[in-house]
Formats: sequence, C-alpha cells, structure tokens
Amino acid sequence: MKKLRVHYFQHIAQEGFGSCYAYLKAMGAEITATEFFALPPDVCLEIDALPSVDQVDLLIIMGGKMSVNDESNYAWLKVEKRWIRRYLATEKAAIGLCLGGQLIANALGAIVEKNRKVELGWTKVYTTQQVPELCFKLPAEFEVMQWHEETFSLPKGAIKLAENSACTNQAYQIGQHVLAFQFHPEITKDAIKLFVEQSLDEAITVDVSSHFLSDLDQSNADKFIQGNQILKSAIDYVLAAQRRQLLV
Repeated sequence: MKKLRVHYFQHIAQEGFGSCYAYLKAMGAEITATEFFALPPDVCLEIDALPSVDQVDLLIIMGGKMSVNDESNYAWLKVEKRWIRRYLATEKAAIGLCLGGQLIANALGAIVEKNRKVELGWTKVYTTQQVPELCFKLPAEFEVMQWHEETFSLPKGAIKLAENSACTNQAYQIGQHVLAFQFHPEITKDAIKLFVEQSLDEAITVDVSSHFLSDLDQSNADKFIQGNQILKSAIDYVLAAQRRQLLV
C-alpha cells in the first residue's frame, strides 16, 4: 500500500508538529517538513525549492509569530502563499493551524488583519449555528489554546464552523478537503513550555504577567486532550474526503 505523504510548513522553531506526529506515524505516514524559520528573512526563496505538490497527500501549515502581510520582512511568505494556492488547486487535503489558517485564507484572497483583541491562553469556542450536515463536526463547546493577535476573514466558498466573543472566525472549511483553525489544537504540554519560555521576548505578550505565564506552564494534562482529539478528527475528515475523490 502506498504510504501517506505528509508535509508540514513550520514558521518558528518552537511551533513544531505537536500532537498529531505520533498519530500520523501510527498510520505509517512519511512526514517531511519545510522549516521557513531556518531561512534568513530576506531570502527570496524559489518556488521550485519547495516540494512538488504531486509529492504531498496532506499539507499541515503550522503557526508563527509573523503576520501573513509581512512580506517585506519575510520574503519567503509570498512564495509560500503561491505554493499553497497551487496545492489547494489540486483539491488535496490541507489543514491550517493559527497562522496556517490565516495563510490559507490570505492565499485565497481573504483579508487577514488585527483581531479586536489579543487572544492568549485557554478560551472557550463554540460551534456556529446551522452548520451544513456534511461539514466537519466540532463539539458544541470546547476549550482550546489561543495565541494570536490577528485573524482571518473567510475566503470565498468557505463555511464558518466556530466562533467566540473574542474572535468572530475561529474555524472554517473549504469543500471537504480543507480545514483551518484560528486556535492551536496541536498544542501539547511540552510545546506550551516553549511558548512560555519564548513569550517574554515577543511583542504580543509584553503586557502579559509572569503569573499568567506560570499558570499556563502548569496547565493540567487533561486540558490538551480535547484539542488534540479535534486535530486527529480533522486529519481523518480531510483524508476521507481525499479517498472518496480518488474513487470517483
């Protein structure tokens, strides 16, 4: 049987593959990565330096501290978005996490801009009312990790899946092969320690107290379960859609 070929885009060192790595390896997946954070910001990457879209069955786009609009400081963003458009045109499986969801939206022409408030830490998110029957099913209410100051508007053809009072668009899907989340379902207890260690150097957390960060670092292991399960279910959903497409 042909191996599932998973590729992920990583934008900063502390935001790695997270909880889904073990899940995908258990499927026998072959996992590769493009580590944009290892490139000098002003490098104008050639699109041919990225994998051929034909070599990827599932794309997962991770988070990051930069804005999708910051192409002047991160020259490779423009090429990354071009590649994402090329990949999405194949209608193969893709998942975007935080910045990743913003990149998918922006690559498809949607606006990404400052959210009305910075969202940090564990927050409640709610499924949008009247989501069509065949859409990805999220719990009616769930608690997940947030770490963002910008957010996406919905790209053309997208269906909104989730929201809360702090951020209007928390999740969307396109067809049955693309899912994007504003939050971090992939976060693990080890990963959150990296967030905390790096946070005092980041502009987004200048006004965040050390007490808040300490509490975050001590998050109970049970807090990570629901988000991790949402991501596993998202992987199953987009891959199932891809399998159905191959059978047509």
